[in-house]
Amino acid sequence: MSEPEPLDSEADSILAERRAKLERMRGAGPAYPNDFVRGDHAAELQAHHAQAARDELEANPVQVAVAGRLMLKRLQGKVSFATVQDGSGRIQWFVSDADAGAEAHEAFRHWDIGDIVGARGVLFRTNRGELTVRCSQLRLLAKALRPLPDKFHGLTDHEARYRQRYLDLIVNETTRRTFQIRSRAVAELRRWMTDQGFMEVETPMLQPIPGGAAARPFLTHHHALDMDMYLRIAPELYLKRLVVGGLENLFEINRNFRNEGISPRHNPEFTMLEFYAAYRDVRWMMEFTEQLLRHTAAAATGSPTLSYQGQTIDLAPPFERLTIPQAIQRHLPDASEARLADPDWLRSQLERLGAQIHPGAGIGALQLTLFEHTAESKLVQPTFVVDYPVEVSPLSRASDARPEVAERFELFIAGREMANGFSELNDPDDQAERFRRQAEAKQAGDEEAMYYDADYIRALEYGMPPAAGCGIGVDRFVMLLADAASIRDVILFPHMRPQENRP
Repeated sequence: MSEPEPLDSEADSILAERRAKLERMRGAGPAYPNDFVRGDHAAELQAHHAQAARDELEANPVQVAVAGRLMLKRLQGKVSFATVQDGSGRIQWFVSDADAGAEAHEAFRHWDIGDIVGARGVLFRTNRGELTVRCSQLRLLAKALRPLPDKFHGLTDHEARYRQRYLDLIVNETTRRTFQIRSRAVAELRRWMTDQGFMEVETPMLQPIPGGAAARPFLTHHHALDMDMYLRIAPELYLKRLVVGGLENLFEINRNFRNEGISPRHNPEFTMLEFYAAYRDVRWMMEFTEQLLRHTAAAATGSPTLSYQGQTIDLAPPFERLTIPQAIQRHLPDASEARLADPDWLRSQLERLGAQIHPGAGIGALQLTLFEHTAESKLVQPTFVVDYPVEVSPLSRASDARPEVAERFELFIAGREMANGFSELNDPDDQAERFRRQAEAKQAGDEEAMYYDADYIRALEYGMPPAAGCGIGVDRFVMLLADAASIRDVILFPHMRPQENRP
């Protein structure tokens, strides 16, 4: 175990002073009591009594019991004011010798910013019109030994905010708002799905064969079974096994794990909503996904029109639909139809852009890579990109009219992929052949290629109805809703390198 991080002299002095106060508290009785019953929350009091005038509150006293973290303290002779923050918001306290008693007031004077405190009293409105608790009883419920960041500068260092999310939540209102939006969005996604007749299920996160996406998995070992297992990269193949079993409309909101790089859009552990509908196709799935995201945005933020990083994103109008060549041509004018069908021209463009090209890439894969380097980041307003090449869509149903094209879409908003959906491949022989090609690519060195899953093929051989499926990146969607620049801003505890010295 690493040694504790050394404190600077000022912080060391504050910590020593607060520990001395804690020791005196221990000598007087329980230092961390748990017998104070809070009956009221700041936001509810502020909302319920917003219109109550000063005379009304004096004539009809409202008894309250509040508790939270001491964020501000102003000492003014025989009276003091404090601002206390609970999980819902803030409210002001008024403490005086006359109301709380000289002894309790004197003890309050020695409480520190950051302490967890409780009080009982009545509401009144100050001369400035601020709703305030006139405290008659005071309790120190938990001593804060470490000081909060300076109130004027707050916790602004991004790395410190991610590593000490508890502190970030205390001092940054924007962070609290972000995770409130996330909570509302996830709850609304779940409510919408169940209201539309979908059943929520849970599938394994430890899998003997990782499948459902092209990604490098995390490997672990189960000692009792003495077998290697993988953290799942997607729930898809298990969810479709359930469709075979007769669960025709189902969804899961849960974690996926991919052993890939970290960026403003990527975290090794992330949340997905994945859902499947039997007897539906990709066209129905695009309409459903559009409605789902539009409704959730309005429910979580109050409007389907969002402000994201200085741009206005409007989810209200119908989402645009483009093929990969159409998207490329919009942002690369010299990409004629003939050139987009020429592998040599595509390779020359990708080399110019410094893109990594897989040796066995066909026309479709080359077009997709060119799209990712020229057009993807420019798709600001909601856009479905459709007709993906079959060669990069190993689980998607091929079009009957154009066998080289998959009935697949990806949804892009604010220049990043938000959802991936398609008509499901339910032909066991076709799926087995695609698995074989993926297995060959893996043997050739492609770490993200899929494994051959014989049990999934066996499930398809029992017959899976025609179906459509979609996966939505919840973290990226919340980034959009909360106007967050990085995926780390919407994950409570993002993964980071360990610090050499821990506080």
